[in-house]
Amino acid sequence: MKKLLFVIFISIFIGSFCLGSAMAFTTEDLAKESTIEKILKRGELLVGMEAGYQPFEMQDEKGNIVGFDVDMAYEMGKAIFGKGGEKKVKLINTAWEGIIPSLMTYKFDIIMSGMTVLQSRNLKVNFCDPVYYIGQCLLIQRKDKAKYENYRDLNRKGVIITSKLGVTGAFTAEKLMPKATLRLFKMEAEGALQVANGLADAFIYDEPQVRVFAAMYRDKTVGIYEPLTYEPLAWAIRKGDPDFLNWLNNFLAQVRGDGRWEKLKQKWFVEYIIEMAGKQK
Repeated sequence: MKKLLFVIFISIFIGSFCLGSAMAFTTEDLAKESTIEKILKRGELLVGMEAGYQPFEMQDEKGNIVGFDVDMAYEMGKAIFGKGGEKKVKLINTAWEGIIPSLMTYKFDIIMSGMTVLQSRNLKVNFCDPVYYIGQCLLIQRKDKAKYENYRDLNRKGVIITSKLGVTGAFTAEKLMPKATLRLFKMEAEGALQVANGLADAFIYDEPQVRVFAAMYRDKTVGIYEPLTYEPLAWAIRKGDPDFLNWLNNFLAQVRGDGRWEKLKQKWFVEYIIEMAGKQK
């Protein structure tokens, strides 16, 4: 009996030791495989974004990609590589419908593209802490300001609402204004232009973008800024990478705390919109 108990004890001891060693190896291996380690070895940060979402990321008159997320990516590059690190950031312009698949197939390291945190997306990717909070808002024709005071006034047959394919604006329109006709476009600018040209009654999209279009077409349109949704925006990375996620959250806390985040917010969400108003069409 004693011999049997001794054998059982030794078996449990060896099994526990092997399990602990395996766990230690897995943890170490996980750290070595982190995206942040691969970025350091590569000497380049690959950032995926769709350059059509003002003022987060868009192309300027020279074709350069600029915006809030772009400047944040450059700050990230400096935090990783030190002085001059912004030059080691590569921006990869990617169509929205393919942006998550491209991340998952290692086309880039991170999505920085004003992405709303949705539970359906969270099943595929991990999000860092929210970078910005928005809500869906409406852009209507200026002449209809008294006619359409909120989304309820738009929920009727004969009303045409526009948005972009595959975004929360489209989902919100389907949910809150099911009686209206919904027209979806590949680029958000097309949907806003439909309203400015009198071809649609309303455009539904993220509040910062609606403010930009309201400034661009201020003689023809006006924004209704009562938020229809609550939407945190965050950067997305591949699942199973706690080291990179930890680094991103700490980076975000740092730029919020030292004033860089607020400075970029002023640059892109205030000064840029004022600039667009001065270039009204």
